[in-house]
This record gives sequence, C-alpha cells and structure tokens, in this order.
Amino acid sequence: MIHMLSRFDLKPGIDIETFRSHYDALFHEMRDAGLVESTGKVGQREANTPMDTDDECTRTCFVVMSFSDRDQMDRAYDHIAGTVDQTASAHPAVYRSVTNSVFTCWRDPE
Repeated sequence: MIHMLSRFDLKPGIDIETFRSHYDALFHEMRDAGLVESTGKVGQREANTPMDTDDECTRTCFVVMSFSDRDQMDRAYDHIAGTVDQTASAHPAVYRSVTNSVFTCWRDPE
C-alpha cells in the first residue's frame, strides 16, 4: 500500500463539516472509479499539547488516503490533475476549500 498524508488549512468561510462533505464525495467518486482503496477521517490539529512537537508545520487539518500500489496512485493523480475527464468530478470543491496544501507519500514495507 501507498499512503498520502494531506496537510492543509481551510479557506476563510469554509467550516470543517462542509469540507468533510466535499472530501467524502471525492473519496466515493475515486473509490467507485477504482482510484483509491481507503481513507481516514478528516482531522483537525491538536497543537496545544506537549505531544505535538512540530513547530514547522502550521497546517490545521489532516487526512490520509491509501492506494493499492503506485499505478493506482498515479491514475488517481491523473484524475485529480485534470488529465482525465473531470466534468462530474468532486475534486474542484475540495480544491477550492483549502489553502497551504502539503502532501507526503510513503509505502508500507514489503
């Protein structure tokens, strides 16, 4: 499996529940198209604890999406990047809701 951690802030005027509904629509669209395996829940940072030691990343929201392999992840990227027909895509609503996006990907050990 390959996982992608998305770190981001919500744009002014976008509340977390609205974003979660946009994200859920995108996940279901991608899952139905065979472009993703699973996702976690969209979470919000809990920075006011000594357990949170990251002083460099100031993003406030996080979610992990998982792919079966590199091929599936690459096809998912093509879909969201617009190289595949997006006329009915849920991705634009997600994209318009966030700012300061950073993505980190990693592979499970064999």
